[in-house]
Formats: sequence, structure tokens, C-alpha cells
Amino acid sequence: MNYNGLLHTFPREIKLFIGAFIVVLSIGFYTGLLFVNETSTTSPSGIAENYLGNEEELEETSETEIRVLKFKKGKREMLTIVHTHILSMSFIFFLLGGVLWLTKLPRKLKLFLTIEPFLSVLLTFGGIYLMWMGFLWMKYVVMISGMVMTATFTFSSLCILYQLVKGKPVN
Repeated sequence: MNYNGLLHTFPREIKLFIGAFIVVLSIGFYTGLLFVNETSTTSPSGIAENYLGNEEELEETSETEIRVLKFKKGKREMLTIVHTHILSMSFIFFLLGGVLWLTKLPRKLKLFLTIEPFLSVLLTFGGIYLMWMGFLWMKYVVMISGMVMTATFTFSSLCILYQLVKGKPVN
């Protein structure tokens, strides 16, 4: 079965359905990134602070500097974060990848864009857990894998939306 470029052949109604899904999925994904930006920073130290707390650092700050006190997350909270994110992100990238395989792109590019996010999910959220357990160097892995995951999501979504709009509908 040749599925490369099959997305172009779908009726307009199915293209609208898929397009609406990709737009709403993207809104949810980027809202999650906004939440991350509000609760931590995108720097390695901010990532570590969000999960490990900053109690010791606050004792060293000056009286004029205002900082939010953060406590180290508990084991149940960490397991909940890791569990829910790995499951939900797996579904997100499975559905996005399924649609991406219907686009007209080089096979190796599609393979990378559909497999890499699963690796990034494991590195990001497994890295957060390992960082919490004391492997502080994982904060760099978490930051880089999160950036790569976001880049692949963005590129995949844009490819799908572009090909939905560019293709001629079949009535």
C-alpha cells in the first residue's frame, strides 16, 4: 500500500477534521510550554530548581531580591508527573506521527520525525526523574531533549497543515 502523499487525496471534510485536530493539539502543546515557562525557567538551573527546590539558595539571596520559595517535590508527585506526561505525550506523538506518515515527505525524514519524539519524551521525563534522584547533570539532557521534542512537534505540525491546505480536495 502506498500511503506517501495520501493526505492530498482525502475529501475536504476529512482534511478539515484533521486540520482542526492538529490546530487544537498544537494549542494544547504550546499551552503546556507556557505553563513550563511560568513554573520554571528554560535554563538548566531553573529546571533543577523547579523539581529540587531552592530553599538553600534563598538563604543566600540579598534582602532586596524577591524570589519565589520552591520546595523539593515528593516522590508521589514526581511519579505522577512522569507517569502522566510519558503516557499523554506518547499518545500525542503517536497520533501526530500517524497523520505525518500520510504526507508527501522523504521516508527517512518521516521516520526521524515520528521516532525521535518518543526518545525525547523518555529523555525529558526520565531525565527529570533522574535529576530529582540526584543526577544533576540530567538537567542539560532535559533541556536539550525538550527543545528537540518541541522542534519536531512544530515541524511535523507545520508539514501536515501545509499539505492539508496545498492539496486539492476530492469531492
